[in-house]
Amino acid sequence: MRVLVVEDDPVIADGLRIGLRDRGYVVEPLRCVDDALAALETAPFDAAIIDLGLPDGEGLDVLHFIRRKALGTSVIILTARDRTSQRIEGLDAGADDYMVKPFDLDELAARLRAVRRRALGQHQNLVTHGPVSADPVTRQVWCDAETVQLSRREFDILHALLERPSQVLSRHQLEERLYGWQEDIGSNAVEVHIHNLRAKLGSRFIRTVRGVGYTLQ
Repeated sequence: MRVLVVEDDPVIADGLRIGLRDRGYVVEPLRCVDDALAALETAPFDAAIIDLGLPDGEGLDVLHFIRRKALGTSVIILTARDRTSQRIEGLDAGADDYMVKPFDLDELAARLRAVRRRALGQHQNLVTHGPVSADPVTRQVWCDAETVQLSRREFDILHALLERPSQVLSRHQLEERLYGWQEDIGSNAVEVHIHNLRAKLGSRFIRTVRGVGYTLQ
């Protein structure tokens, strides 16, 4: 999952970046409204974690932009503002969830998974297609009930395909699930991971649609 973090406190932002990255998320941290709007115009994000008080405006401005543009980005407000009226305002503005600082990182990760499930119309974390199942919490994978060991990026590609089994995902879309803006991307990195997944899950499980991308068989 690609997550935009809009937070002006560098300690909190860095903690979110490291903590969520260790849990398998690609995290892009930004500190102000203008940068967040520019990022949302440039790249798709599955979710956004937004503080309300930002140096150049209100986090609600970012939320309103996401909803006005119908970007499909799930939003969790993460703020020190804890009055009931403020929670109601955030949720009524279109936030999917509202958390108050200080917060527990494991709970935040669980809430990210929950808003993602709702966005995809799923009711549980485990996703299954044919003989393959994957759990994004434990990052375990099974094929024909046997455990399969995958690298972090192999898992991320598989999970992206399992979330939308009938959709063809391009190489660029998969790269966005794997790499942050500051990371170098090998010219054939996705192809290498797809090759490894086919070796572990069966050569026919992932289908190449020539000139378009990849989908599940």
